[in-house]
Amino acid sequence: MSADDAAPGRVIIITGAMASGKSTVAELLAHRLERSVHVRGDTFRKMVINGRVDMTMQPTEAALAQLHLRYRLAAHVADTYAEAGFDAIVQDVIVGAELGRFIQQVQTPRRYLVVLSPTVSALTEREQQRAKRGYHHFTPVAFDAALRTETAHIGYWLDSSAQTPDETVDDILEHLELARV
Repeated sequence: MSADDAAPGRVIIITGAMASGKSTVAELLAHRLERSVHVRGDTFRKMVINGRVDMTMQPTEAALAQLHLRYRLAAHVADTYAEAGFDAIVQDVIVGAELGRFIQQVQTPRRYLVVLSPTVSALTEREQQRAKRGYHHFTPVAFDAALRTETAHIGYWLDSSAQTPDETVDDILEHLELARV
């Protein structure tokens, strides 16, 4: 079968708070699948060289416009790869009302959502162990509260606090059908 004849792939969205393990888990998951890509949503943010506006607790219209552009690009890229027969693992921070909007932008019929939701103490510990810092404008407590209270409980929510990244990927693969959206 040539790449042009490949059956459509899936789009698997992995979201959660900063330091929840999204990047690591998405990369490991992509390596476990036969034909896969890892779509890092933050790449689209980093592409903006001049004029980038970062998200804060009180985002400006410009920050929201750039966030929506980033999500639109990620959904389009994921759909394009899935159409070519790849499983596209989209990894980004997509919470609150934005999550429902993002899922609607993904046109691939076989789409899945995994929300990594470790405890605040696990987020805090992981953030301290990382080389990069995600919590500039937010705290783990505030972000976790927004995730749990403002985000629709759809897809597969996974408390990965006590899991290694490989165990989290095992869990996702075992329960992938529960993640279908």
